[in-house]
Amino acid sequence: MSETVLPLAALDAGALGLAGGKALNLGVLARAGFRVPPGFCVTTAAYDLATADPGVRAAVAALTGAADGDADHTAHAARVRDALTSAPMPAEVAAAVTEAYDGLGGGAVAVRSSATAEDLPYASFAGQQDTYLGVTGADAVLDAVRRCWASLWTDRAVAYRTANGIDHRSVRLAVVVQEMVAAEVAGVLFTADPLTGRRGRAVVDASPGLGEAVVSGMVNPDHFAVDARTGEVLERVPGDKRVRVRQLASGGTERVEVPPDDAVCVTDARLAELARTGRAVEEHYGAPQDIEWAVDAGGLLWLTQARPITTLYPLPDDAPPPDDPAPRVYWSANVAQGVMGPLTPMGQAVFRLIGSTAAEMLGRAPADPYDGPPVLKIAAGRLFLDATTAVRSRIGRQVVPEVFQAMEARSAPIVRALFADPRLSVRYRSALPFLRSVAPVLLRLRAPLRIAATVRRPASARALMEAVERDNRAATEVPAGATAEERLAVAERAVTSRFVATLPGALVGVMVPYIALQGAARRLLRGVATAEEIQTALRGLPYNPTTEMDLELWRIADDLGRDPEVRRLFAETSAGELSRRYTGGGLPAAVRSAMDGFLAAYGHRGVAEIDLGVPRWSDDPAHIFNVLAGYLRLDDPALAPDAVFARAAAAAEAMVATLAARAAARRGRLRGRAVGFCLGRIRQVAGLRERPKFNVIVLLAGVRAQLRLVGEELARRGLLAEADDVFFVGLREVRAGLGGRDLREVVRERREWYAEESRRRHVPRVLLSDGTEPEMAAAPVVSEDGVLTGSPASAGSVTATVRVVLDPADARLEPGEILVAPSTDPGWTPLFLTAGGLVMEMGGAMSHGAVVAREYGIPAVVGVPDATTRLTTGTRVTVDGAAGTVTPEPPAN
Repeated sequence: MSETVLPLAALDAGALGLAGGKALNLGVLARAGFRVPPGFCVTTAAYDLATADPGVRAAVAALTGAADGDADHTAHAARVRDALTSAPMPAEVAAAVTEAYDGLGGGAVAVRSSATAEDLPYASFAGQQDTYLGVTGADAVLDAVRRCWASLWTDRAVAYRTANGIDHRSVRLAVVVQEMVAAEVAGVLFTADPLTGRRGRAVVDASPGLGEAVVSGMVNPDHFAVDARTGEVLERVPGDKRVRVRQLASGGTERVEVPPDDAVCVTDARLAELARTGRAVEEHYGAPQDIEWAVDAGGLLWLTQARPITTLYPLPDDAPPPDDPAPRVYWSANVAQGVMGPLTPMGQAVFRLIGSTAAEMLGRAPADPYDGPPVLKIAAGRLFLDATTAVRSRIGRQVVPEVFQAMEARSAPIVRALFADPRLSVRYRSALPFLRSVAPVLLRLRAPLRIAATVRRPASARALMEAVERDNRAATEVPAGATAEERLAVAERAVTSRFVATLPGALVGVMVPYIALQGAARRLLRGVATAEEIQTALRGLPYNPTTEMDLELWRIADDLGRDPEVRRLFAETSAGELSRRYTGGGLPAAVRSAMDGFLAAYGHRGVAEIDLGVPRWSDDPAHIFNVLAGYLRLDDPALAPDAVFARAAAAAEAMVATLAARAAARRGRLRGRAVGFCLGRIRQVAGLRERPKFNVIVLLAGVRAQLRLVGEELARRGLLAEADDVFFVGLREVRAGLGGRDLREVVRERREWYAEESRRRHVPRVLLSDGTEPEMAAAPVVSEDGVLTGSPASAGSVTATVRVVLDPADARLEPGEILVAPSTDPGWTPLFLTAGGLVMEMGGAMSHGAVVAREYGIPAVVGVPDATTRLTTGTRVTVDGAAGTVTPEPPAN
């Protein structure tokens, strides 16, 4: 055989570029001793010869140059397919395929596409390219090979590559040719449950005849769940199996409709064999697998395909085995903070160090602070907290759901549902161990005094927060001429020493009084005020640094907008270009001065700002220029954000007076004074809840600046390719780099990983160590009439057009549109000023987005799973922030 055709058994793990994913996996299975039908691979070298045809090359170039969504996009793809099917088959390929086919005996074969970007750990192209079964004769095989090549350019394959950021020119196609298995029964085996994610629970779909009926979805197969370790059948659901696909003696296949059959088509013994085989394949690959299988007339089990189950969320590296009788419970800190993407390696490293500092405060310092405490887990680059102890303790079951209800409402029912799992029964009944850990910390922080001081004089808490900000800015200052080693030491010391002063004390001095005051107010107003009235009293809150930031940005837009030339500049120039001109000093003096002032105060902020590895607005202010351009399109003075905020504050103050008077009239003067005091103090304190995070971000921005200077030094030494590469290594690795280690290859691999992980859209709120995502079993959030249900976050109702935004950096939100987002952090909030309403997939009543929406008086519903996919830009919906519903309008006739 030539290089254009190779036996499957000759393929090893290094042959991906030559054989594609499907052929490579079959070759690996065959070499590992699994029963795989004999066959050969028409390699990508053959495809290269075919696509060297000038007509094919011109068609591919036209498609590659077309923008995504171009009206002619599908037409370009069709021209590539036509060129491939009409171009002559290279003589060398035709001869090699014919020889290899004759070597198989010249009988019926299956011809399957095998793309180089197919069946990979991070992207499965299942079903993207074509398969031809029962092909007989050399000419028919060559024709099937040609059609497989063309299927690389179907509309769905092109769209999938585009969505996954894969360059069309980088993908090539090989073709698998295998002897057909005359299957008596066939199907699909998942070595982990693809719906719930549970590892160790094998799922089998089976039907008589060829497996094409099951894979293509044309039949209701028998469905089974099997314990992969014991072979015990856990679930058995017979299908009607009305359709069978059979091989024809003359070549090809036929689809036959048969009467429904309630008897299952595989025995328990066969299911146990499938489970054992699947487990062996999974262990060989080191990851759960999606396997196609067939059983011939002699009862032999054949594997016809294997690929990773790419939809499963990865587990932490140190997760216990799936069959551990007591699974761990992991809660996503990323989701709680509204950051769906992965953290950079440096962002992860800093959180490990912060976690170690927190653990040390509780008397549980880890052996190596760079490793982080055991409670902190990282999976797929996202932070999780091991909440097992809380779930299995009596006090945790009381506290945790309430905390989740406020922060990330959708997590609360998920966690409550876990309480019924016998594997997670209460193990810790006494609260004493918890109190012994926490009490010394509270005493060290002088918690009672801080709480009392905040309630008595809220201005003292504000002064403390301002002092912390000043100290955090100073903590990362270093003398001119400091060495890279000194800068690294300052950065690490700032993280560990300032964390204690920044977060725990602030939470005690702000959050505890706020929660206590809010609880007291709700009890005092029980039977006196509605939930909507209480929400109204919490609008237009002062002293919120995020609100102050947004209103300052609006003031800048209002000032600049008085100059017609500036308005024209923003209308005609992209945000990226404005950012470049600002950096180069090419903008009008008024614009430069305004931006200088804004970035001096708020340039440490950004989208996904908890990750110090991502750029700040001071690094790239393009997002701010984009927001300013949006503000300048607002021409209704009544909708001006400062006017809207002022009206919200006035309405809130009036509501406080109304509720105090009502409480006095109904429950007595003392009750009325207590209501007025609590609500008044809440309005003075609630805005400060954003201050602790604001000050943490100030600190992280300073640490980032010092680490970037360290990166510049490493780049000068040739140990990094560029300064920003420092954020793709950890703190220990930076120290090793300063000792002379070349970090460039590590960074290259990490950047590839980061780009792949950034495409992941789904991050579970709660994850068990056996892979189960409990949310899959939660109640549905879409009613029969299409109404989406979430958690009420900000009262009011609005009907307007939806704008789905996944990344605020390039969002063009028109005034009055309803912002639909996966989650939000302070980097998103400038968009709130002109939004008519807010819908978020994540969050609870006390989440960042909900708080800011209430302050602006924007109707908001949060915790609506899959809102960004269930709703589409341009759809009109009604958002009812009091009821927690999103109701799409029926389409016009």
